[in-house]
Amino acid sequence: MNLNQTTGVFVRAPRYVLGEITRKHDEIDGFAEFVDEARMVPDADLWGWGEVHQTALTTAELAVEAGSRTLAAAAVEPGEVDALVLCSTRFPAEIAQHGELIATVLRGLELGPVPVTGVTLNRCANLLVGLRVAAAMVAAGQHRTVLVITTDRVAEESERLTEFALFSDGAASCLVTQQADTAGDSYEWVADAGALDPAALGRVTEISADLAKVANAQLCAEAGITLDAIDGLLHNNIYLPIVTMKEVQAGFSLSQLDTANIARVGHCFAADPLINLADRRSAGTIRPDGLYLLASSVSGFRVCVLLRAGESLIS
Repeated sequence: MNLNQTTGVFVRAPRYVLGEITRKHDEIDGFAEFVDEARMVPDADLWGWGEVHQTALTTAELAVEAGSRTLAAAAVEPGEVDALVLCSTRFPAEIAQHGELIATVLRGLELGPVPVTGVTLNRCANLLVGLRVAAAMVAAGQHRTVLVITTDRVAEESERLTEFALFSDGAASCLVTQQADTAGDSYEWVADAGALDPAALGRVTEISADLAKVANAQLCAEAGITLDAIDGLLHNNIYLPIVTMKEVQAGFSLSQLDTANIARVGHCFAADPLINLADRRSAGTIRPDGLYLLASSVSGFRVCVLLRAGESLIS
């Protein structure tokens, strides 16, 4: 839906935190054995192998750190937040621990008794699904200022190594609001789209360029643009040849891709698109009024959110 046809929706102050322990890819436990077993060419530049970020913090502590950075950057007091959307690939298994997790995050951010919506099941697309939920809340007038946080860490170190990415621990956050931030980094919500293939949801390592094409067509129709009007694609930080092949097959040009963080950050679960947007702004490569697409693909599912950069990003 094109939310700005009715009510303005803005994404503000994207921020993130990575695990405090940085390790080179070949320092990951079992890395050499993994490469041999997977029969991968041991070429770091080819795959985009670089660093991963490991934490001793809990996912709740990561969430509090990321959310605090967003609130500070946006100069928003905790009392101004009237809802929280909390995303994670893995919530606690025990129901009693769900309440403890929510209470820890609310207490750490000093938010008070605001309603909390948990988003999971969408794997590394959880954040963008959470953003769509928050945007719908704001567009409907249900809430004015929603804090969205995604937080994840690997449960076991062996899970850091997969056939499609090297995983890092971390969290990312932003505000979804009815008003732009004229003094800081703010992005207007232009359109969003998704495509789902139920038959492919269980194919853990398969990413579909066809689903991306379907989502792109929907997004472009709603936004009234062609794909080449997008200044930058902020995608998941999976292995370089995989993401390059799939996104080019979906219709993007190489110049639209943003792959620098594949080696620097690794794949931080659902947080990658927001991390990449935040870093692009820090590097001064966001064009005021430019269009930037946050996108995530997992097996059987593609979701994307199109944002327009605010004029305040000039400075």
